[in-house]
Amino acid sequence: MVNNTHTHDVLIIGSGAAGMTLALKLKHKYKIALLAKGIAREGSTYYAQGGVAAVLSEYDSIESHIEDTITAGAGLCHKDVVKFTVERSESTINWLIDLGVKFDKEVQPDGSEEYHLTKEGGHSHRRVIHAADATGRAISLTLNKRIQEGGNISIFERYVAVDLITADKLGQSGNRCVGVYVLNLTTGRVELFRAKYVVIATGGASKVYLYTSNPDTASGDGIAMAWRAGCRIANMEFNQFHPTCLYHPEAKTFLITEALRGEGAKLILPDGEQFMKRFDERGELAPRDIVAHAIDHEMKRLGCECVYLDISHKPASFIRSHFPTIHEKCLEFGIDITSEPIPIVPAAHYTCGGVVTDTNGLTDIPGLYTVGESSFTGLHGANRMASNSLLECMVFGTSAAEHIMSQPDPAEIAYDIPPWDESQVTNSDEDVVISHNWNELRHFMWDYVGIVRTDKRLQRARRRIRLLQQEVTEYYSYYRISNDLLELRNLIVVADLIVRSAIRRKESRGLHFTLDYPHLLPEAVDTILEPSNYNG
Repeated sequence: MVNNTHTHDVLIIGSGAAGMTLALKLKHKYKIALLAKGIAREGSTYYAQGGVAAVLSEYDSIESHIEDTITAGAGLCHKDVVKFTVERSESTINWLIDLGVKFDKEVQPDGSEEYHLTKEGGHSHRRVIHAADATGRAISLTLNKRIQEGGNISIFERYVAVDLITADKLGQSGNRCVGVYVLNLTTGRVELFRAKYVVIATGGASKVYLYTSNPDTASGDGIAMAWRAGCRIANMEFNQFHPTCLYHPEAKTFLITEALRGEGAKLILPDGEQFMKRFDERGELAPRDIVAHAIDHEMKRLGCECVYLDISHKPASFIRSHFPTIHEKCLEFGIDITSEPIPIVPAAHYTCGGVVTDTNGLTDIPGLYTVGESSFTGLHGANRMASNSLLECMVFGTSAAEHIMSQPDPAEIAYDIPPWDESQVTNSDEDVVISHNWNELRHFMWDYVGIVRTDKRLQRARRRIRLLQQEVTEYYSYYRISNDLLELRNLIVVADLIVRSAIRRKESRGLHFTLDYPHLLPEAVDTILEPSNYNG
């Protein structure tokens, strides 16, 4: 039986920048539930190092930011969406400053202070505002602090969404989203959350790969749930691999921000040779897909386990003041970045595709919104430009909030939603099935659907995905659910969407590079998948 039933105006699944922005924009008008897998500030936002891209300098322009984004996106960005986002960048930064985010400043020759802007790959100007090398942490803590100050926001920590509830599943007319079944990780019971509006803000799906820069929460939950509910999914073949993650057996998923390269760090081979100019005239400041391909190529050519990122030619005081988090973290592993290079490898970092939405975050299902990395808006195209992602979270969190507030208040929820039924399931004594399938999935996705792909590799991955789908469906039917089972179930859905999308794209564009189709097609077209229950 369901342990509890909760009723709110707005249910937000996810507590990163997108979810918290939306909650803050709505908190005085609606009764809001904010679900978090762990503690409320945990997620990709908290660990984002680089910054927020915005047009803040008199030497920069909205047109330049738009052009850079489209260029990095390999022609697949939707220009109207890019314009929509970039035009709201300055007001977004001002909102964060008003909330209390302390971005870095620098003293000018006349003694005044201005915000320090750095430059990252793909950008033609310095336009990335940051808080040292822990910008996501500063934003996340500030947003969380403002949420804790009051309003109509109830935070539910250690709650994991299981599936969306739609009217058609209940045998009612229409396909409006009316609630969510949610697993309470503390009690182990599934609870019912009813809501007039449901917002997916669960982040990306990089945990589908063996090596990732993302926290453990990035398991594609929202994308998988939306697909099962009947939403279209787009451009899942474009998985961004961050070129520079710390290579150390104990480091796990520590990211080395692109801002190091923006401040002059050089990529070098084990013998000290610089190599990026052989791949792109922009060198270390080429877009991430090019840098990742170059590193992957050199590692395979030389048979080496890593390459190196060297900023030791900069003054030690500059390195310690601009990159304190990275400096301290590397010291923990015996690496002093002021005097020696950093061993790095690429790792899965960002999901450029997701649930199809408009600029209001509205999906194919009335009452259901998706914002942040879970969404596909058309902003990123075939490759996300550095530091556009945090901007996207807050711009679209705001636009979704504005759209919700513009709607006539829907009638009180009158649907008869049945409680979660676990009368036919038992506790599992075969959890080894979950751990084995989990490891198998992430290994073959890394080997067959990674930075460089072929049709043969993709077909191998698809055959294994089908077998895993059968096993996990059977397991899900007979045993009580757990967080590990839910994440595995969702990652298998995401893996299938990635592989199906990659098979469809008969070209190499942006983050999707295949040896079978190395050339670019003349027309840039999105890959849009429709589930069998899509209502059109």
